[in-house]
Amino acid sequence: MSLLPRRAKIQVQTAVSKDEFACFSELSSASEEDDKEDNAWEPQKKVSRSRKRPAPKESKPKRVPRVKKNTPLISDGSGVVDVKEELNSSVAIADVDLEKEKNKLDTVQTLKTAKTKRKNSAQRTKKLKIEEEMSKASNLEGGTNSTEIPSTSTMWEGACKKEESEDDFTFGQSPLKKIKTEMCPQGQPVKFPASANNINEEVDMNWDIVQVLSERTNIELWVCANIIRLFNDDNTIPFIIRYRKELINNLDADSLREVRQTLEELRAVAKKVHSTIQKIKKEGKMSECLLKALLNCKTLEELEHVSAPYKTGSKGTKAQRAKQLGLERAAWTLLEKPGELNLLSYIRPDVKGLSALQDIETGVQHILADMIAKDKDTLDFIRKLCQNRYICIQSSLAKVSSKKVNEKDVDKFQLYQNFSCNIRNIQHHQILAINRGENLKILTVKVNISDGVKNEFCRWCIQNRWRPRGFARPELMKILHNSLDDSFKRLIYPLLCREFRAKLTSDAEKESVMMFGRNLRQLLLTSPVPGRTLMGVDPGYKHGCKLAIISPTSQILHTDVVYLHCGQGFREAEKIKRLLLNFNCSTVVIGNGTACRETEAYFADLIMKNYFAPLDVVYCITSEAGASIYSVSPEANKEMPGLDPNLRSAVSIARRVQDPLAELVKIEPKHIGVGMYQHDVSQTLLKATLDSVVEECVSFVGVDINICSEVLLRHIAGLNANRAKNIIECREKNGPFINREQLKKVKGLGPKSFQQCAGFIRINQDYIRTFCSQQTESSSQIQGVAVKSSAGEVTSEKQGKKKSKTTVDIVLKPNPLDQTCIHPESYDIAMRFLSFIGGTLCEIGKPEMQQKINSSLEKEGIEKTAERLQTTAHTLQVIIDGLSQPESFDFRTEFDKPDFKRSIVCLEDLQVGTVLTGKVENATLFGIFVDIGVGKSGLIPIRNVTEAKLSKTKKRRSLGLGPGERVEVRVLNIDIPRSRITLDLIRVL
Repeated sequence: MSLLPRRAKIQVQTAVSKDEFACFSELSSASEEDDKEDNAWEPQKKVSRSRKRPAPKESKPKRVPRVKKNTPLISDGSGVVDVKEELNSSVAIADVDLEKEKNKLDTVQTLKTAKTKRKNSAQRTKKLKIEEEMSKASNLEGGTNSTEIPSTSTMWEGACKKEESEDDFTFGQSPLKKIKTEMCPQGQPVKFPASANNINEEVDMNWDIVQVLSERTNIELWVCANIIRLFNDDNTIPFIIRYRKELINNLDADSLREVRQTLEELRAVAKKVHSTIQKIKKEGKMSECLLKALLNCKTLEELEHVSAPYKTGSKGTKAQRAKQLGLERAAWTLLEKPGELNLLSYIRPDVKGLSALQDIETGVQHILADMIAKDKDTLDFIRKLCQNRYICIQSSLAKVSSKKVNEKDVDKFQLYQNFSCNIRNIQHHQILAINRGENLKILTVKVNISDGVKNEFCRWCIQNRWRPRGFARPELMKILHNSLDDSFKRLIYPLLCREFRAKLTSDAEKESVMMFGRNLRQLLLTSPVPGRTLMGVDPGYKHGCKLAIISPTSQILHTDVVYLHCGQGFREAEKIKRLLLNFNCSTVVIGNGTACRETEAYFADLIMKNYFAPLDVVYCITSEAGASIYSVSPEANKEMPGLDPNLRSAVSIARRVQDPLAELVKIEPKHIGVGMYQHDVSQTLLKATLDSVVEECVSFVGVDINICSEVLLRHIAGLNANRAKNIIECREKNGPFINREQLKKVKGLGPKSFQQCAGFIRINQDYIRTFCSQQTESSSQIQGVAVKSSAGEVTSEKQGKKKSKTTVDIVLKPNPLDQTCIHPESYDIAMRFLSFIGGTLCEIGKPEMQQKINSSLEKEGIEKTAERLQTTAHTLQVIIDGLSQPESFDFRTEFDKPDFKRSIVCLEDLQVGTVLTGKVENATLFGIFVDIGVGKSGLIPIRNVTEAKLSKTKKRRSLGLGPGERVEVRVLNIDIPRSRITLDLIRVL
């Protein structure tokens, strides 16, 4: 849900040919010279105009002469940048003028080898393979012969685009995607070294995957090319966001996930296309025009239309049965030479389907209807026509719903029992609601296309596309008219309905998943409440309220069960008071499940009576979604062995307030309950997105590797369950990690995994100093490691029979930079920067360091300083953040804490106009649910959430509002019978 108006997106101006699918025209208007099987007339159509070649680049005249395809170009004002040259990209683009470009060869070239070199690219053109042209990075203006691996520790050639100074973390207002249009942009495409791998897709197509990806995501071409390379190189989103900002033009994590999802969709299309090609080839139906048409498909819908005539179904269609009777020649004759058609000659009295003239007319009609419905140009025309006309989606109450469905379920869809809306204006949540009602057999849904669309379509077909070549008798024209009506009603209309519904559902599901991800991020980043002893309460009636008291370090101190709602409330109050006093606990956390309201009233009454004196007790309500599922999981059993599952729930509730991130990562994200229609969307997409969000949050918060749990560690970028388990085992066996370099010795943690995870792992220097001081006398004898004063590698004195990792041990010397967000690949730059400003490692995180950094940047600025250090401004900013942030820095403390209360408000106490403060529980596409402390969440309609009411000075984690944020609201309406409260947003606190 984007509540703030997003920055205007400027479309990429590309020189694309006017007839993008010219190969379809070849397919539909193939002459007798092309193929003997297609030796028949096809309907008239306009002659496709040949493509115009793009103007030669004047700004870069010194080029090696080469035969080039008609590559789309992107203009930045100062000059034209060749996409293939700039991006070092590979996938070829469809071009109808291949014959002209390749010396007018007779054979249509559609497939070429993936690694064709420039020298012999003009000769190797007779094989049906796609050419993946490989352009060299040296062709780029100002290119170098650098062979270094991409790293922020080296100076990338070409300055990165200047962005506004932002925090290192992506949880502020996200930088929106922009297309560069300024003259001589400073954000030159950041180039990979010449030795970097080209973008080689597993499956070759007639379109450039970088170009299509840029068009669909509205992101610069060079950024898309870099993102593809980064993902191909197994880089994680958190690593890219923090340490490769210059390569992605400072995009946020949500944008990267969108690009990755679109990239996977394009690759799935390419894979499906080639499986279809193999199937059609096996059946012997492949032609050059069909091959080119298939390789031009960019969506599954296009592929379906092109391959539909060549599918072999188990049950023949009406057209196939008519063709089996030999009526296909009659259908073609009606269009090609209608004056020579004599339907009476096809009558066969003894053959079913040919016994009467009416049967023959019906068979010809079915064949024509099938041809019309599968014609590419016809479908393109009707789709374009629908884009400019009013198309609405309607839902109504199903006739049989009242007999088989619960009345309560029917009431839930009251808004959609007589619903109609333009498909261009319908909201995502409305689509998901209609789909759910249809799946439950409560609603009937249909897409309504007006008769005007049908009439104009039929008129165009008769006058243009399907006009007979000669004079046709009235009875033959009647057959043609009937064929058009039958084709539209029986074939084209259902196809359009499926396309519209599929597109609407796909967009709605993606938006729902993105909303879930944004809500989950804000919930995970709720500010922790450290240093408090907490009592967790899992409310209940018959089985009592489960209590758990945990220490400031999340250790379980005591568990118990009290029966507050069975007439024993006074006696149980003494037990609760004794527990609170014994453990000096003054904060109670109540789960929001069954009996929550009564339990809250119980504690509020005791607090108002000052019953727990001398303790000043406060309480808060927290979501217990997923707590019961976690309490019976193997993870909970391993963490709390022998403890009753009900008491585990109380422990989990308390820990959710003490450290929300560490506790919520133990629960499958979809069970946390901050989504919208999460059970109705693609579960694969939902899981991938939510897992990525969890990885992003855990990585950016960082973990102390010597005290964190295995569950938390497995969510760090670059790690998984096995690697996390090996790290914990190594820690238990060899003691705490002294520095990050020791991670390289962990089994299963290779160079790539180390690169991805190292920057997000912290090593607390106070903890290491304490440990080292206790082990100084025996460390050299026990570990057999020679400790050096300078950085380097030392050969181990003790070597086992089996070499598990290497024969070299890493120097066990603490490094103060290991407690920061600075990546080990940038340590050399960090040390040079410290020398430049006159700082030392001992001053990290202290005010003196901040003063030295500020005074240095005031003199030269971050850009000039980065040039002096031979690095980028983004990398230097990460180093500055790491050096200036205090030890154990946690950026979550800047966000909202739980709302602690001492009293309770009832629904009956509310009045219209009352101003209250509350906490956002969930954000949806239609409104914001706010807990105002009355036992029922109120709803702020989305129309009442405007930009003016949102905080601009406060650091925001994402666009709009999300779970955990405190707001001031005004009551607009109270519906007590339906327990509904409508609110108006006043401001964000």
